[in-house]
Order: sequence, then C-alpha cells, then structure tokens
Amino acid sequence: MFGCLVAGRLVQTVAQQVAEDKFVFDLPDYENINHVVVFMLGTIPFPEGMGGSVYFSYPDSNGMPVWQLLGFVTNGKPSAIFKISGLKSGEGSQHPFGAMNIVRTPSVAQIGISVELLDSLAQQTPVGNAAVSSVDSFTQFTQKMLDNFYNFASSFAISQAQMTPSPSEMFIPANVVLKWYENFQRRLAQNPLFWKT
Repeated sequence: MFGCLVAGRLVQTVAQQVAEDKFVFDLPDYENINHVVVFMLGTIPFPEGMGGSVYFSYPDSNGMPVWQLLGFVTNGKPSAIFKISGLKSGEGSQHPFGAMNIVRTPSVAQIGISVELLDSLAQQTPVGNAAVSSVDSFTQFTQKMLDNFYNFASSFAISQAQMTPSPSEMFIPANVVLKWYENFQRRLAQNPLFWKT
C-alpha cells in the first residue's frame, strides 16, 4: 500500500504492519538522512474518507522512541517529501504508536503511517520544519542573483544625453538588460533546470 524512499537507497515497498491500520518502515543510519519521500503504491487506495498521517520516530538518548508528526498522504495527495534532518533534536508529539511493541534497533529510526479519518488529519498540526519548501534553494539563489545583477546594472544607468563619447567602451542599453532579466525569470519559472539544455 505504501512506499518509502531515501536518496541513495533502494525504495522500500514492504512496510511492517504493526496494527490493522498502522505501518512502519525502518530507516537505518538515520543520522545521515535529510529528506524522506512517503508515497502510495497505487495498488490499494485508502477507503473513502480516510488518509494516512505520517510520523517520524528516532531514539532519544535513553533509547526511547520520540515520534513527530510530519504530515499526511491521501488518495488526492498520494506522495509527500519531508525534511527530517532538523527533527532529530526536537520534542515528540502525540501519536498513535505509543502502546505498541515495535521491535527497533538503537541506530534505526522509523517512518510510521497511521490510517485515520480525513477529518482527523485536517485537525493535526505537523512539526513546523518537516515541510519541504516549494521553492528549492537553487531557484531561490538564482532569483536573488538576478535581482542583484539587475539592481547593480541599473544603478549605473544614464541617459544618452549624459553619455560622454568613449570609443574604447561598449554600452548596453538598460532595456536590453531588463528584457534578458524578464526572459530569464520566465524560463526559470517554467523549468528551473532549463539552463542545463
């Protein structure tokens, strides 16, 4: 029903079912994981009105599991990417896995999925830093760089009447820089990796 993916590792598609409505995936060497993807396999949908809350569990200094709500998956949102690298020192939250005897190893974290009513999912609040930004850092950097370049180049703008003829220097009209800037932003919005082609 579910799959779990960590970059550089094989996809996990066989979850350990710990209750009728609860599943867990083991994440060995969790200290080196930044993001995890949880997805539905597409073979079995959730029953009508149901979805899955997604939790991350890691052992605290005493070896006890600390569970944190990451978010959810549903038939309408069958996959999600969660940032877990900043969660390992956070506080735990209420979770549905507490009373279960889940076998675990001290250096292994777990992703837990609990099948619940959609109304219940809507009332839950995931930990704040688990969501992945919708704008990746490369796109954000590129936009800031474009803004900085345009502002810098524009600060030197002078009118044609103010120009002193200098045969050894080349001048680029400000409207050409502005046109390039707007085209680059448009192409970046359509495909952040357009520059690779």
